[in-house]
Amino acid sequence: MRRWYAWWVRHAPRLRDILYVGFSLLTIVLQAASGPGGWHPKDWWVLAAGIVASVALFWRRRFPVTVTAITVLAMLTAAIFVPMGLALLTLSIRRRDYALAILGVAAYAAYVLNSWGNRNQIWVSTFTGPFLVGTWIAIGAYVGARRDLMASLRDRAERAEAERELRSEQARLGERSRIAQEMHDVLAHKVSLIALHAGGLEVNPAVGAEKVEGSARLIRETARQAMEDLREVLGVLRTDVSVAGADLAPVPRASDLERLISASRDAGVTVGYDGALPDDVPVALGRTVYRVVQESLTNVHKHARGAATDVQVHGSRGRGVTVRVTNVRPVAAGSLLPGAGAGLVGLRERVELNGGRLSTGPTTDGGWRVEAWIPWDDHRQDSEPVLVDEGER
Repeated sequence: MRRWYAWWVRHAPRLRDILYVGFSLLTIVLQAASGPGGWHPKDWWVLAAGIVASVALFWRRRFPVTVTAITVLAMLTAAIFVPMGLALLTLSIRRRDYALAILGVAAYAAYVLNSWGNRNQIWVSTFTGPFLVGTWIAIGAYVGARRDLMASLRDRAERAEAERELRSEQARLGERSRIAQEMHDVLAHKVSLIALHAGGLEVNPAVGAEKVEGSARLIRETARQAMEDLREVLGVLRTDVSVAGADLAPVPRASDLERLISASRDAGVTVGYDGALPDDVPVALGRTVYRVVQESLTNVHKHARGAATDVQVHGSRGRGVTVRVTNVRPVAAGSLLPGAGAGLVGLRERVELNGGRLSTGPTTDGGWRVEAWIPWDDHRQDSEPVLVDEGER
């Protein structure tokens, strides 16, 4: 049945053409042979005009206006109605405009004028013509409108499906970018500290056993913390039910800056810290401040080989928070770890999403500065959602 249906769908237009032409020729032959007393010249004329009008129906879809005009002429000269009705049907399916209106009126006029010689017949044709011609046009207009509606619904469904696929793909890309950024923020700092400790042991092979033991302990503790952070991130990824994945990673706060800077100091980096933030810093604002400092120190570990760094964090409600991290020119060249190129890009996006601005660039003495400003107003404080750490749930 499916094969037969597929065959019918593929050949249906041509089969309809054959049926239309065959039905039209049959009516023409019956009309021409219905005259009394054998075949007269008028009957031959009806047969010839009917054959021309019927054969023209093969091209009714490609040239509906021309074919309808031919059948109207056949109606006017030989009183042949069936080809004209089939042509009007096709024309009203294809077009519902001024061409259909003009040819519809012409078909009605041809139908009436064909009865001009008979006074009684002309009045009958005048009143029945609108119903006969209008029926073909109405049926064709209904079929055409239904086809247009189905095509419009199909197009809308396909467009909605394409938009759904596009939104799904964009959501997947956004989720991948978000996960990559959070993984970078959580792990890059710890890994850079491990590399810094290992690099210190590599360039100072003659250090004493006590120093080696202390560095090994710090490397072990830092690696353990990195694994714990990774485990928490992966655990949240498996059971993330938060809005927009807000709890994708352990939520850092502004109060964690001391611990962050202490970790860099333990790695041998000279870090000066000048911070003055109130205790009521919003969670989202504190997280952004923490990420700015964390990414800046990570870049120092990776690219500046422990260069002396100064961290300044100041702010208050209404004035916003300014974060400035500046390191001096590094003594050693090269990087301990390759950069992914996503740290500062993601940091800039994070700051700008919070309504702030970020600037980075070299200093006059060959160092590097990262400076960010994040707004903090009363409205932000009141509307910011409070995020709950995974450990507090």
